[in-house]
Amino acid sequence: MKVAVIGTGYVGLVAGACFADSGNNVSCVDNDQSKIDALKQGVIPIFEPGLDTLVKRNVAEGRLHFTTSTAEAVIASDIIFLAVGTPPLPNGEPDMKYLKSAAEEVARSMNGHKIIVNKSTVPIGTHKVMMEWITPYTHFPFEIVSNPEFLKEGSALEDFLKPDRVVIGTHKEAVYKTMAELYAPFVRQGNPVLWMDPLSAEMTKYACNAFLATRISFMNELAVLCDKLGGDIEQVRRGMITDTRIGKHFLYAGVGYGGSCFPKDVQALMSTARKVDIPMGIVTAAETANARQKAILVSKIKAHFGNSLKNRSFALWGLAFKPNTDDMREAPALIIIEELLKAGAKVRAYDPVAEETTKKVIGEKITYCSSAYDAANGADALVLVTEWNEFRNPDFDHLKALLKTPIIFDGRNVYNPAHLQKQGYTYYGIGRGARL
Repeated sequence: MKVAVIGTGYVGLVAGACFADSGNNVSCVDNDQSKIDALKQGVIPIFEPGLDTLVKRNVAEGRLHFTTSTAEAVIASDIIFLAVGTPPLPNGEPDMKYLKSAAEEVARSMNGHKIIVNKSTVPIGTHKVMMEWITPYTHFPFEIVSNPEFLKEGSALEDFLKPDRVVIGTHKEAVYKTMAELYAPFVRQGNPVLWMDPLSAEMTKYACNAFLATRISFMNELAVLCDKLGGDIEQVRRGMITDTRIGKHFLYAGVGYGGSCFPKDVQALMSTARKVDIPMGIVTAAETANARQKAILVSKIKAHFGNSLKNRSFALWGLAFKPNTDDMREAPALIIIEELLKAGAKVRAYDPVAEETTKKVIGEKITYCSSAYDAANGADALVLVTEWNEFRNPDFDHLKALLKTPIIFDGRNVYNPAHLQKQGYTYYGIGRGARL
């Protein structure tokens, strides 16, 4: 098939590369000329494991193309995916200006019947609004499809190539069949391609992310209770995941969720509900709990060292909101850094890939280190924020020699408290009970 993808961020670039890898001819569009030039050379603007290899292969084989011309891509394509950003406004509503601009440009470029697929995360009911945006600029027939993405940063290729399900929102069976054919190579093991109306498809995206965010916040609130009463959230978690009604996913306590999806989608869902006077108590509570959780490690640090952290130095392991990405959007590390600096502390940070994206957000307020051990050298304590694999089994004897005091604040419950106690460490986890 001939496919265009408008937008080369996480969603657009992954979708374009994966569609090309399954034999389609794909044109990816971005209005940033330097970004397009870099992509043509195989230079990927984001960190996503395996994506560079996929892009380079399909560019070399002539199936994947990059351009700044929407018209060029639209004219050459039958199916056009809109995958532009919809960042949150201060009131929580998604900013739709980029999507509106892209939709209008697609409309002006049409040279025949097109299937226009919305891949961006948008307010419920956007498929109707898009009809209003496009209609004045074209006399050619077109279809609007809602096709929400469910990619996890760090495993986006795996998620796209082997999806749990594909959601297709359209009123027309013929359009659904065309979309199902496009996705057929990715669901050969029988995972469903779900046909539903566009509004339900739009809501499905928000429903999934809000529910997963609620699970995380629920566990984090239980962890706070465990800390207060002396229980261990890890033992509680094991007791929960063996209940088949609950399952095992998204039940890890930590310093809160971040990234581009959960915070934005939760806020957008609440904003939509407010417009129609529907209270979303559970979702609102999840958002509130997450905001509190991002500062939980700093509270533990202050409880140990005192509210004034002047002249204290802390090693921060991990900056990105999760492993295997350089994404700093809504990252808990930003709140932790802000609170530590506000209390007078110095921060020595290391992240395998997120240093440059962190600098774009906070600049040189902290010291960026070349390795995990470099960050720990001379620090008063270690603060683990992102559970990169390389942090899971450090040389604890070497680490102990580098730290001024053998103290670990484990924001992801990566380490075994009893094991560290035997090695002479003071350990603080999330919901791991009293200090060991």
